[in-house]
Amino acid sequence: MILKLLEDKNGEVQNLAVKCLGPLVSKVKEYQVETIVDTLCTNMLSDKEQLRDISSIGLKTVIGELPPASSGSALAASVCKKITGRLTSAIAKQEDVSVQLEALDIMADMLCRQGGLLVNFHPSILGCLLPQLTSPRLAVRKRTIMALGHLVMSCGNLVFIDLIEHLLTELGRNDNMSTTRTYIQCTAAISRQAGHRIGEYLEKIIPLVVKFCNVDDDELREYCIQAFESFVRRCPKEVYPHVPTVISICLRYLTYDPNYNFDDEDEDDNAMDAEQNDEDYQGIGIKVRRAAAKCLDAVVSTRHEMLPEFYRSVSPALVCRFKEREENVKADVFHAYLSLLKQTRPAQSWLTDPDAMEQGDTPLTMLQSQVPMIVKALHKQLKEKSVKTRQCCFNMLTELVNVLPGALTAHIPVLIPGIIFSLNDKSSSSNLKIDALSCLHVVMVTHPAHAFHAHVPALVPPVVACVGDPFYKITSEALLVTQQLVKVIRPLDSLPESSDSFDPSPYISDLFTCTIKRLKAADIDQEVKERAISCMGQIICNLGDRLPAELPGTLLIFLERLKNEITRLTTVKALTLIAGSSLKIDLRPVLPDAVPILASFLRKNQRALKLCTLAALDILLRNYSSAVTPVMVDAVLAELPPLISESDMHVSQMALSFLSTLAVTHPSALGQLSGGNILQQLIALVRSPLLQGGALSAMLDFYQALVSTETPGLGYMDLLRMLTGPVYSQSTALPHKQAYCSIAKCVAALTRDVKNSRSTDSIRLLALLSLGEVGHHVDLSSQPELKTVILDAFSSSSEEVTGTSYALGSIAVGNLPEYLPFVLQEITSSKRQYLLLHSLKEIISSASVSGLKPYVEAVWTLLLKHCECSEEGTRNVVAECLGKLTLIDPETLLPRLKGYLLSGSSYARSSVVTAVKFTISDHPQPIDPLLKNCIGDFLKTLEDPDLNVRRVALVTFNSAAHNKPSLIRELLDSVLPQLYNETKVRKELIREVEMGPFKHTVDDGLDLRKAAFECMYTLLDSCLDRLDIFTFLNHVEDGLKDHYDIKMLTFLMLARLSSLCPSAVLQRLDRLVEPLRATCTTKVKANSVKQEFEKQDELKRSAMRAVVALLTIPEAEKSPLMSEFQSQISSNQELAAIFDSIQRDSSSANMESMDTS
Repeated sequence: MILKLLEDKNGEVQNLAVKCLGPLVSKVKEYQVETIVDTLCTNMLSDKEQLRDISSIGLKTVIGELPPASSGSALAASVCKKITGRLTSAIAKQEDVSVQLEALDIMADMLCRQGGLLVNFHPSILGCLLPQLTSPRLAVRKRTIMALGHLVMSCGNLVFIDLIEHLLTELGRNDNMSTTRTYIQCTAAISRQAGHRIGEYLEKIIPLVVKFCNVDDDELREYCIQAFESFVRRCPKEVYPHVPTVISICLRYLTYDPNYNFDDEDEDDNAMDAEQNDEDYQGIGIKVRRAAAKCLDAVVSTRHEMLPEFYRSVSPALVCRFKEREENVKADVFHAYLSLLKQTRPAQSWLTDPDAMEQGDTPLTMLQSQVPMIVKALHKQLKEKSVKTRQCCFNMLTELVNVLPGALTAHIPVLIPGIIFSLNDKSSSSNLKIDALSCLHVVMVTHPAHAFHAHVPALVPPVVACVGDPFYKITSEALLVTQQLVKVIRPLDSLPESSDSFDPSPYISDLFTCTIKRLKAADIDQEVKERAISCMGQIICNLGDRLPAELPGTLLIFLERLKNEITRLTTVKALTLIAGSSLKIDLRPVLPDAVPILASFLRKNQRALKLCTLAALDILLRNYSSAVTPVMVDAVLAELPPLISESDMHVSQMALSFLSTLAVTHPSALGQLSGGNILQQLIALVRSPLLQGGALSAMLDFYQALVSTETPGLGYMDLLRMLTGPVYSQSTALPHKQAYCSIAKCVAALTRDVKNSRSTDSIRLLALLSLGEVGHHVDLSSQPELKTVILDAFSSSSEEVTGTSYALGSIAVGNLPEYLPFVLQEITSSKRQYLLLHSLKEIISSASVSGLKPYVEAVWTLLLKHCECSEEGTRNVVAECLGKLTLIDPETLLPRLKGYLLSGSSYARSSVVTAVKFTISDHPQPIDPLLKNCIGDFLKTLEDPDLNVRRVALVTFNSAAHNKPSLIRELLDSVLPQLYNETKVRKELIREVEMGPFKHTVDDGLDLRKAAFECMYTLLDSCLDRLDIFTFLNHVEDGLKDHYDIKMLTFLMLARLSSLCPSAVLQRLDRLVEPLRATCTTKVKANSVKQEFEKQDELKRSAMRAVVALLTIPEAEKSPLMSEFQSQISSNQELAAIFDSIQRDSSSANMESMDTS
């Protein structure tokens, strides 16, 4: 019935009938779908134009409704095969061009959606498409190119080779210009759709394309440059040798204008008008220039390692072209320059590190020298009529300031008028105003305040006008700018005598009036509300003393905003800002209402609100202690107990620092702590194994403050009892060793219990640790029996031994001359070297450099005696001591360390290399330049015959790559081959061990390989631009087939690589899918132990994570192997479940990261 209606006389009826086809396909039986398709194909070839059009729409609808290829449905396959046969014949023999066009269109659509199902037809499809490339009608060629583009995504290798060979021979023959253009376009299209496959043919293709660039045919030039762009973006490795050629061609054509001489532009402006008549002829020149700009954009975005070169050649050329006449070309030029700036952004820590800056021409210094030239070029453009151009200028300035904060200080007088021009211009679109404001904001944040003082009179009126703008986005940007302006007209951090130089008073009322208007409005956009609150907070903080009349009213509005759930968080932040102001703003009128509201926020289940509220209360206590009444304090104290817990250390830390402030300002309020909940929570937190870092130091501050208040019931002995009670009562054992250290830090002076033989292990451990903590700060040498007590403790059995070595080290720090020689003498004479070495490590790590200097030589000789010890544990402690000693006097000690690399003992060599690891840290140190010169020698041990030395060298290399990549960046060329060499499985290191009736294989090389893969993972983060990704991928591929631990690492690497360099991964996709599939389909033997099953599950999940990451690369699904694997996953219940759960996790993680950004 519906098929009949498609032939109806009335167009409306036909349209409705076509719409019905879509839902029908998924509802009716298979043979009926085939009937529909048959009829549509026949109608498509009819001679009635209307019927043809409607049938082709019908076919597209049907193809669109078929289930996707990965679901593996039989229906899609049979329908596509039917249609394909009819279409190929229609394309090949049809005289009627419009039928051909429709058929090509449908073919392209079908190949795009269902290409994988038609593998058997690909040769015949190719056979019918290739002749069409020489069709007399350009439209036919264009659609043929589209269809071929979709074909190469899913076709097999043989078909692909046929196609490329055909293109190469035709391009080589070069019969006539028009077909050559088509073939170049086709090559570019293939590279865009399947760049990962065309890579190996580029050697033959690129010389041809370069040749055609020199032919005098502008359209051909445009297509050639577009082809280059797609090669650069899609085949980064293979195009590498040709990049300089591509750059020079692009730079040549960036200024290409067939009928215009650029050199005399400034003298002869009338030529401009004369040229305008010749539009058609000029159009081509524009296209070539646009293509060149886009191609440069591609080169700059993909070749990070050539930045210095870009700043030499590309940057000046682009800056010169900011004056381009044609708006669209100009936009592309700006875009290319933006890409260059984005590549320069010093996001990588190594760009900003001090040793990298000394090397002269880094990209940043080169950019710095070009700033005047850029500003000069932009200055003219900021006053252009074109909105698009001005928006580009603002984006450029914003990015420039992000890359080089403060770079424009000298140029502010030139730029500000341009920004104001856009703000005042009646013809400006709202987007342009928003861009201008956000650019102004970034510039104000990154430059010193005094630079703007001269311009404030000009800036205030337009900004105030924008705050009053009816469009909420403009208002909210303008409020940000106002907030920054307030800081500019009266910076609080400047010295009192310098602030007289600029008088803020003329502007105060304007800024205040426009902000208060927005602050009072209730029916306004959420973002504007929040920014109005922050802005007003800043005004009161910086100018409150000049607004005596307005202040009380404004504070009452703040009180209202505190009560509103939507604005409360922002208001708390604004209040914190005001309370901390150095102008001592009078907040007394609102405190009685505000503090109870703030106290109630501590109950709310919103973490950010709790943290901000605690900070606000803390600062209110500090600065307004006289106005905070005991009643207010009680309201807050009542809310504190639930906040002090190990479940959220940051909140606990804020609560503790509030209590410490309270102990200083309201000591009387602490009296009620003695029986209350707060102390119980505190004691519980001290016992938590998680207490460390900031929370621990807040806890210690609080105890110090508490003891000094001398509150009754909370004196020294009372607190001591509470802290140490559980250890002595023995009723409850503490859950965790860490708790002893925390308690020891909170306690001090328990000398008397160490000798008490009745006391149990845990008491002795606590006492020793406490001794250590006390000794660290107080010289204990007045206790004569201390040394013997500690040495006795060494001989006891249990855990407290480690406590002892810590205690001895800590006590020695308190009085080096007394204790250090004693420790050294004990190490030489006694059996307990390992433990005493630990004490020595503690001394070296915590003592002051000046104190240790005199002993360095003695300690060094002692350590060297032990660095050949056969026990690995001892060697590691020695190495750490050596490394940390070297930091004390690097000039003399580092060369000595280097000397020991030649030692005959492999133990000594491994100790020395490990010692180097301890000299590397993530912040700059005096040893860095010395290390940089000789770390190469230490890394030569990667070729050491001894396995262990090689492993240790890899660990040290990993540490350097992670903490200070600048040390090893220059060495990568020599180190990488050795690193990759260690990733291979060595047969000779695998041995069989007989364990009773079982044979068990042991792989001695496993740890070494693991260390090597860990280094590779680290390099991805810190030195990506120095790696040849394809060699890297070869080794990742081997790792995918290795041992469990290594597979887990390589799956992580794959996920990382998919986001860092998707195009390279895509080229290797087929080789990577195989091992992943093998992992996912491995079965564990039925009689294996439970651990085996767990391991296999973990592997599957990790492999799936890698698969999900690979699928985020846009063209990955089109790979035949990948889509086959996908259908395999969806047909296997267990794998499908894992796959879905991981996809859900990753999408929710993305959402979260968007929220936090």
